[in-house]
Amino acid sequence: MIKLIVIILIVVVLSLICVKVIKQSRVGIIIRLGKFHKKADTGVHFIIPFLDQMAYVIDLRENVVDFPPQPVITKDNVTMQIDTVVYFQVTDPVRYIFEITNPISAIENLTATTLRNIIGELDLDETLTSRDLINTKMRSILDEATDKWGIKVNRVELKNIMPPHDIQIAMEKQMRAERERRESILQAEGNKAAAILSAEGEKQSAILRAEAKKEAMVREAEGEKQSRILRAQGEAESIRQIAMAKAEGEAVIIKNVFKAMKESDIDDNMLALKSMEALEKLADSDSTKLVLPSETVNFLGSFKGIKEVLSSDRN
Repeated sequence: MIKLIVIILIVVVLSLICVKVIKQSRVGIIIRLGKFHKKADTGVHFIIPFLDQMAYVIDLRENVVDFPPQPVITKDNVTMQIDTVVYFQVTDPVRYIFEITNPISAIENLTATTLRNIIGELDLDETLTSRDLINTKMRSILDEATDKWGIKVNRVELKNIMPPHDIQIAMEKQMRAERERRESILQAEGNKAAAILSAEGEKQSAILRAEAKKEAMVREAEGEKQSRILRAQGEAESIRQIAMAKAEGEAVIIKNVFKAMKESDIDDNMLALKSMEALEKLADSDSTKLVLPSETVNFLGSFKGIKEVLSSDRN
């Protein structure tokens, strides 16, 4: 019975020693008699007791290492503290184990020296505004340097950039002055825009007032013109009607004279007298003036001949 128990215990111990389970995203390194034998991928593996050894289990997932701040000096001799974050992944477990003794410490020191070299070529303002450029350069340099160690550097980020206290105070004053300058510029531009808009409004208002005044004057002149035309037409019509009435009156008078001369026997003296009376009636109005040329006087003298013609017609 005791032997059976001992045998079972030996089998259990050997099972624990011989059977190795590798989890997902990990790789085991098996060493046989102190020499690399093979890689053990994810799954169950059996090793020979006392000959083989699962010496290392490497995590293949991406690792993140936050390195403490490092003192660096810029091109314009400003000392500042910068801490970095490195994202890396093991791509070759064998080289990761046998090519470097302390890979994390090696990456930290390489990051510090590379950061000092890059910042030494930049001044303070460029350092503060060139994070992407610094990150890209550091990732490229670190990835190339760690490739022989079986490490792939995926990203490098500058976490904090901490200038000296006096530099921070000067930068704050500079930023405050810049904000005040921008505020003054914006206020001046606002006042300028308001003045331009006000002047433009006054200009448009003056133009509209001038156009309205011009339109009123044009309409007033047009109305005055139409009024004068209508008055002139009325006066012309009135004069025409008066002239027509006078002409009709004169025609009646002359007709009556001719009728009287035809019906009665009038001598020369009487004829001249009647002619004068007719002229007197024509000039009876205060607004009528008669100017008798010599031809009219001769015409009046010709009434005698008219009388003779009328008398001969009667006989």
